[in-house]
Amino acid sequence: MRGKISKKKCILGLTGAVSFLLFLILAFLAHGLAGRELSQTMAGRWSREGDASQISVFFSVNSGMTEDGILEFEHTIDNSLKDASVQQESENPGARLWADAYSAPGAVTISTGKTSIQATALGVGGDFFLFHPLPLVSGSYFSGSDLMQDHCIIDRDAAWQLFGSSDVAGMYVNIGGVPHMVTGVTERPKGRLEEGAGLTSTLVYVSYQTLEELGQSNGLNHYEIVMPNPVTGFAEKIVREGLAGDGKETEVIENTTRFDLIHRLKRLGQFGLRSMNGKAILYPYWENLARGYEDILSVVTLSELLFLAYALILALVLFVLWWRHKGWTLREKWRLVRDKLERLKERHWERQRQRKEKRREQPRQGFLAGREKRSGKPRAEKGLFGKDRQETALKAR
Repeated sequence: MRGKISKKKCILGLTGAVSFLLFLILAFLAHGLAGRELSQTMAGRWSREGDASQISVFFSVNSGMTEDGILEFEHTIDNSLKDASVQQESENPGARLWADAYSAPGAVTISTGKTSIQATALGVGGDFFLFHPLPLVSGSYFSGSDLMQDHCIIDRDAAWQLFGSSDVAGMYVNIGGVPHMVTGVTERPKGRLEEGAGLTSTLVYVSYQTLEELGQSNGLNHYEIVMPNPVTGFAEKIVREGLAGDGKETEVIENTTRFDLIHRLKRLGQFGLRSMNGKAILYPYWENLARGYEDILSVVTLSELLFLAYALILALVLFVLWWRHKGWTLREKWRLVRDKLERLKERHWERQRQRKEKRREQPRQGFLAGREKRSGKPRAEKGLFGKDRQETALKAR
């Protein structure tokens, strides 16, 4: 009978250990997935001290947001930081407290001397590629803040269609009849999630000005900023007050913490509701990807909780079984512990007593030795019965 019980305990313990191991594996997997999307980790790249926040704002097609509206908001950021006594402490003269970017989807016609293609386009402004470090096949990025807005980045498919090569950085294409230099060629991400996010065709990155003037623009629909966040919610509050308005035509997302465990648990409680969106917002592909990872992480988190709960419940059951068959009582163990403590206490006091006696003997012996040295005579010694043996010492000499 006892053998059967022990065998059951071993099986239960093994399954509990496997369950806890699966929990650890899923936790590690969730951490890796959370850090995979570079477009959501700008705050960590901006400040390693964890005192920055990345905020994204998405505008509906009816919001009427324009580049001038973004520029007006930019002028208020420095004042808000100054009022909050947030100052630049870096010794680098070129260091900035914040950086931002905005974008608009659309389409452009790109041509060379012999070939012309119609491509999906993204008109970008600000430090867009700082937030979205695309994998480049060749060349480099451009800035939406450049004085000249005649730069573009094309993907590998467009490069092969237009030039028959992917090493085309520095070459020129025509957009709306205006020459634009190809500063870089990017590798368009491919995969099931990427295709579902909208990355299914040739994609070209141009300046916001180029898209508005020489292409077909669907309107500015996305703004993002990374800035100091000395107090939780500080950055998000500034962005909401400056751009969100009443929130009917906008959506504000705090990217920095969207993949944290707490937010994943909240998302589980909202499961099935997040797809219900009454706002006419066209999310860019990177936001669609982030939402896809949020759904995956929700499932992973639920699995984590189930495996952890099973391991903890099983550990509790095994503890109860062991407690019932332990063969001793707490009173007995307490007596043993108390006896050991008493013995340790006695040994401690005995050692303290011996040290005190040694400290008393050392000064006395030193005093008598010095006295003998000064007089040139041996010191008087007392026998076992208190008699002075100095005479005996003198006779011996």
